[in-house]
Order: sequence, then structure tokens, then C-alpha cells
Amino acid sequence: MAESVRQSIDISSLERYLNQFVREIKTPLDVKQFTFGQSNPTYLLTAIDEKQYVLRKKPPGQLPPQTHLIEREYAMIQYLQGTDVPVPKAYWLCREESIIGTPFFIMEFLEGRIFTDSTMPGVSPGDRTALWREAVRTLAKIHRIDLSAARQLEVGNPTKYYNRQISIFMSLSKAQSSVVDLKTKEKIGEVPYLDKMVHFFSKKAYQPRDRSTIVHGDYKIDNLIFHNSEPRIIGVLDWEMATIGNPLSDFCNLTHPYFWGGLKQNVELFRPGRMIGLPTRETCTHWYAEDAGWDPTADLPWGDAFFAFRTTSVLQSIKARYVQGHTSGDTAAYYASRVDESAFDAWELVNKVIKAQKNPVLESKL
Repeated sequence: MAESVRQSIDISSLERYLNQFVREIKTPLDVKQFTFGQSNPTYLLTAIDEKQYVLRKKPPGQLPPQTHLIEREYAMIQYLQGTDVPVPKAYWLCREESIIGTPFFIMEFLEGRIFTDSTMPGVSPGDRTALWREAVRTLAKIHRIDLSAARQLEVGNPTKYYNRQISIFMSLSKAQSSVVDLKTKEKIGEVPYLDKMVHFFSKKAYQPRDRSTIVHGDYKIDNLIFHNSEPRIIGVLDWEMATIGNPLSDFCNLTHPYFWGGLKQNVELFRPGRMIGLPTRETCTHWYAEDAGWDPTADLPWGDAFFAFRTTSVLQSIKARYVQGHTSGDTAAYYASRVDESAFDAWELVNKVIKAQKNPVLESKL
């Protein structure tokens, strides 16, 4: 949903720029801001000919390295237009900060359904099953993209994905801990159990087998646009964290409501039989194994724990921007308040993996 602009941009400057470089977009523009998303401010542009477009920009302020990579997002969308993965058309990337304050890109606006609740309320049980089936099928399409052709994107090293992720999110979290709350004048502080979790995830003996595919980085139901009446995805959004890495990460991200309620999702509704038509996680795993050609079942406990660790760092980044006044609203406030609780949940998942792998029966299978 797009509403009035909360984070203002220089519309006159944008119009002058588009008149020079993107003449397909007819000015003057009507500009509104989408309510969803906590990372990059996203705007709906309606041209004078009533055609609509989406503008994504980096947020204001000093940004940590390897974050808010809209240049990567644009490159991914542009590349994927030649594949069977549905994405919006990419129109233009502007790297200059002088136009509207930060770099931005423009893409096609797709008219469809976005479910912010992964239980998909309001659809029939049969459609709910079909929509989730399509989400899993499309994820497998991403993971089947030919890597030899995709290397031109320069989005990541093809090996040691989780080691890279550990390093990135540890460094990011350490940097974010020093951010000062403008109201309290105090630092937001470190994530609980950060060092212990990093130590655990860095142990090669616990890590899953190294695999290499295109990884979306934040693949979940509310980053998918479904056709208005068919159980078909017409666009996959939010590619800023895309890289070459372990596909386990994306599968755990998609199915996180089955095991983790830290993102305003009621996990109880994902228990078998609670929501008619909602597939079990075991069913989703079977579908994925069938479509992608490998079964993630054995690696799920580790992958789930890492998802929780990584998401805690992301929540901390939202908190860092929130206390500095760079983002606002009830959703940002909620996520900012969830950091410590999220870390405790992540540490609990880590301990479950440790206890399970200390079981003599399980150890004999390692």
C-alpha cells in the first residue's frame, strides 16, 4: 500500500533528471511512499500518462559497508529478466547522490497481491496450498540458475558462503552496537550471546555441506507478488542481499514462520491442522527437494539457528536507524524493540543443535 511520503525527496530534481535520461517516464509525477519495507525507502511514481513505476533508494545517513546494496538489486533484476524467474522490468540506475540525496533505481510497478501475513488470510484452502507451492517452486528456479552465466554479476564468492556471512554480520553487529540513541544519549549495545553464536557457527564440524547457487538473501512470502486471481508469482522483489551461496539459507528464510515468530508472525498458526490448506514444513521440504534436486532436511536445524542469528543482526540495524531518526513508524519501533528477545531465541536454537549433535545416535551418523 502506498501512502503520503514520509521520507521526502526532491521531486523537481527527480523530474528534471528523468526528462534528461529516462524520457519513457512522462513528468510531472505524483509520488507516494509504500508502507512496507524497513530497508530501502520505496516510492510509487505515477506519471502524467497514468503509467506507474517504483523507485527504490538508499536511506539517508551514514550506512555500514555491504548494506542497502541497491546497485546489486538493480543488476540482479536486470539479469533475471532473461530467465524463468519472474521479476519487474528494470528501467534505470542512478548512482549520483545529488539528484534525490542518495543513489536510486527505477523498476516496473506490478499490479498483484502481496501477502504480509504468510498464512495468506482471505484465500481458499486450495489456493493457500497452491500459492505456497508456487513460492517453493519459484525458489527452486532461482537456485537452478546457471552459475557459469551468472558470474558476470560479481555478487559473491562461490564458496564458503556461511563463513562470509558470519564475518559480515559479526562486523555489522559490532559496528551497530556503537550507534548512539539520540534520545537516551546511550549506545544501543551489543547483541546478547553474539560472540558465543559466532564461535558456534564458525565451527566447521557443525556447518552444513558447502553448496553454491544464486541466493536471494531475503526470500519470503511478503517479497513475492502474486497474480491477482491465479496462484502464480509475477514478481520476486528485494534482491539487495543477493549473492552466490548456500541455498539452505533461502529455504530457511522462506519457511521461518514454521519455527520462529520474531517477525510478527504467529507460529501457532503454522502448527499442523491449525490453518486449513497451509502445507506443513515437511511438505514444503518435499516440494523443494523435488524441484531443486537436493533435500535440505538434515541441515535445517543449523540453518534455522543461523537464520535467527542473522535476522537478529538485521533487527539491530533497524534499531540503529530508528534511534538515529532515519526510519520511523510502528513497525520499525516494534522491530527495534525485538533485538534482545530475538538473540535469546537464536541462542536457544543454537543450543538445540549442540544438544542434538552430542546425542550418541546422531553423532554416529555425522
